[in-house]
Amino acid sequence: MGTGNDRLGVTILEDISTLILQSHDLDETLRNIVTLVARRMGTEVCSIYLLDEDRETLRLCASIGLSPEAVGKVSLKIGEGLTGLAAEEGQVVAILEPKTHPRYRYFKETGEERYHSFLGIPLFDRKIPIGVLTIQTVAPRQFSADDISTLSTIAFQVSSIVINARLLDSIRKKEEEKSAFARELEKTRQSLIDKERPAAGQTNGALRGTVACPGLASGVAYVLDDNLGFPETLEDEPVEVASELQQLELTLEKTRIQTLFLEKRVTERLSQSDAAIFHTHLMFLEDRSFLEKLRREIHAGHSVAFALKKVVGEYLEAFERMEDPYLRERAADIKDIGRRLLANLGDTLHNPLQLKHPGILVAREILPSDMATLDHEHIRGIVTETGERNSHAVIMAKALGIPALVGVKAAVRSTPPETQVILDANSGCFYVNPAPHVTEEYRRLQADASRELHRLEEFRDLPAATRDGEKVILRANIGLISDVNIALRNGAEGVGLYRTEFPYMTRGSFPDRDDQYQLYRKVVENFPDYPVTIRTLDIGGDKGLPYFSPPREDNPFMGWRSVRVSLDNRDIFRTQIEAILMAGAHGPVKLLFPMISGMEEVHACREVIEEARANLRREGTPFASHVPTGIMIEVPSAVQMAEQLAREVDFFALGTNDLIQYMLAADRNNPLVNKYYDPLHPAVLHALAQVTDVARRQGIGLCLCGEMASDPMNFLVLYGLGMREFSMPAPFIPRIKAFLRDLDSAVAIKAARDVLTLSESAKIRAYLIEVLKEIEQLD
Repeated sequence: MGTGNDRLGVTILEDISTLILQSHDLDETLRNIVTLVARRMGTEVCSIYLLDEDRETLRLCASIGLSPEAVGKVSLKIGEGLTGLAAEEGQVVAILEPKTHPRYRYFKETGEERYHSFLGIPLFDRKIPIGVLTIQTVAPRQFSADDISTLSTIAFQVSSIVINARLLDSIRKKEEEKSAFARELEKTRQSLIDKERPAAGQTNGALRGTVACPGLASGVAYVLDDNLGFPETLEDEPVEVASELQQLELTLEKTRIQTLFLEKRVTERLSQSDAAIFHTHLMFLEDRSFLEKLRREIHAGHSVAFALKKVVGEYLEAFERMEDPYLRERAADIKDIGRRLLANLGDTLHNPLQLKHPGILVAREILPSDMATLDHEHIRGIVTETGERNSHAVIMAKALGIPALVGVKAAVRSTPPETQVILDANSGCFYVNPAPHVTEEYRRLQADASRELHRLEEFRDLPAATRDGEKVILRANIGLISDVNIALRNGAEGVGLYRTEFPYMTRGSFPDRDDQYQLYRKVVENFPDYPVTIRTLDIGGDKGLPYFSPPREDNPFMGWRSVRVSLDNRDIFRTQIEAILMAGAHGPVKLLFPMISGMEEVHACREVIEEARANLRREGTPFASHVPTGIMIEVPSAVQMAEQLAREVDFFALGTNDLIQYMLAADRNNPLVNKYYDPLHPAVLHALAQVTDVARRQGIGLCLCGEMASDPMNFLVLYGLGMREFSMPAPFIPRIKAFLRDLDSAVAIKAARDVLTLSESAKIRAYLIEVLKEIEQLD
């Protein structure tokens, strides 16, 4: 889209935001939007048709230019007329002289016979049509690609507005149906929680959990709880109603202005569609029912804080009770709004997502999107109640070198905000309000840890090599732009795994090709002398996108995820590959496909690569003529097919995080089977040995890019099996370099050969501990 149209698109989006603030319901919002779009696009007609509840009938819901009497009365079936054609085909319909088109249908009520051009753009909710946005002109007009692109973005915003308006209406109906029994049950549950809660500032000694990323940290606790940071119990003292109502209006106005600012900033920094999520927020902040409930609570004598906690909590419960997983996930929007309302209420309350100084983040769970938006410089450690040691949020924490403890029961309710805490992610302990002697002991341990980090600094810029001079390549796993500097500071030789899904998680829609290209280019240009391996989008399992929810599945890790999603959405897939090929013009890039299970997928991916190259050639867009192509070996079928797959690709990337869970039938995010997730299981080691042997004989590249390589005990075996290229969280690179300096290749090769003869993980681990002791003695 050209610069002029970019500016036009931004202006229209800003105006739509203003319209939402001025509108009182969906009908008024739609009327204002069609008027705005017609004026800005220079057309005589703009109309919005929405599907009725029967999912078959399109009804004219708003129009400027067509007869006002037609609104609400004119309807047609999907596939009927040009508007129905756009809904049926799910794509743009642009027609000159529409009356001559065989699908044209005339409605006497609309008076549209005098218009000589037609453009219809479908509105979607997760690929399901919900309506059509149309424009018409008196003079014949050939709509340009820029026109269509701008209108498609607007259609995306309209879809969001319609979806959320209907969602709010659905919640209102659900609340009306809520039974007295359910309310009593909730009261009983809350009462039990209150009885179990420790008194503020007290603790029963150390809380224990599972180490996800080792390290020591201390500081104040930032508590990210399910109540959006609101205290669990707010004292309900008498309040002055007029004063509280004024405080509420000030808070709402400040949050609305902040929302408009956030939308503008995201539009400028990312894209127009990325900013669409803030339209949802504005609609909620203007929703009559929401505002009325808040005011009702205040008139009943409650404070603004109490009203917000109660009303926002009720909305969250309503969302989370919904059967549709997509609708349940929309609760994230309500949480975001609740947090910002809280932060804008006054200085007496806190917002856990705005870290003012370094501290320990304590949460029930942390999502990848949280990790993508939090201020990493202020997070000294992470403690979660859920036990996902290998969740992608924790993987991101490892990439940043942040100590993390998971599976800490009652961590949130045992930790008052701003309390002094100590996180020992070496031994698995978390101390709330530690005793003086505990504080003193950990101060000594932190001093020792600091000296060790200082010792490792000398290895950062040294080459990775064994005691006997065998060269090893250590690259970094990254997920965010902020990871690049961490990788460079730790001496990474390029990027062995760029997880492209993490930037998607902070956006409101899929980034367009240019957004992706600029992002990948920035990473590539930071490593001019080393390759950057870019993995295509890997969503599903524990990685969801707020705007692209997969269908509900009993076992999502074995379902519709990763390359399967990409191949079923080839337009999105091709767009990403084009962006990667374009970034390859600025430095060495390698293209990596995740979760390949057989030859058919490799061939299908190659087809998309050729389509992408053809598109770029046709446009005259510069791109890398040759980009090495590889596949992740992370499912058992790929291990068995390694010999055949090696003939089709340039390199293998061993994804041990998934491979271990698939081989051992142990969901890495399920604490009930966590003990079965074992990287040193004999079956895992034999599979790794098999793939390494195939890669060596076939003469293709091999890089292990799972978390397994960051542990010296595991690394000893992997090196001994013949692997010479690894990718890991960057903060572990100096430690592995230091370990390599003490390692003799012959010792590692013998250790690997010996463990392959052992049939139990416990025996393998005991043997390796003895080998490590011998290496330390040699040092």
